[in-house]
Amino acid sequence: MRVVLQRSKNSKVTIDNKINGEISDGLVILVGFTNNDNEQIIEKMIDKIINLRIFEDENELMNLSLLDTKGSILSISQFTLYANAKKGRRPSFTDALEPKEASRLYDVFNKKLKEKDISVETGQFQSDMKVEIYNDGPVTIILDSKELFNK
Repeated sequence: MRVVLQRSKNSKVTIDNKINGEISDGLVILVGFTNNDNEQIIEKMIDKIINLRIFEDENELMNLSLLDTKGSILSISQFTLYANAKKGRRPSFTDALEPKEASRLYDVFNKKLKEKDISVETGQFQSDMKVEIYNDGPVTIILDSKELFNK
């Protein structure tokens, strides 16, 4: 599982010219899945995401987590996070999880975030989404479950 976290002041996702999800302060999360990802990996990634201290405190130091700030999440499925551009000029996406299982895991991911009492807005799996991100900082963090949990 791979996620790109972007600290956001105001972001939204539009599908067919209609806003599907919108947040103010919080995180935009681009999330992709690969083979062998499962619900245990999702649990570990969620714990990392919601407790990662990337929001500023009163001294302008990154000491606060999403839980501390009571921020929201805009979650966007993003299979292109598993693009492989090592050969040629056209990326391969063979490392991305097949759509049916990726869709299921994306739904599980969002459901488990909501169970943590976090306001979660989403895109729509396999849709043509237009995502507007007002990146705060800018702060962008990449988390990869294989790097974090496979030691």
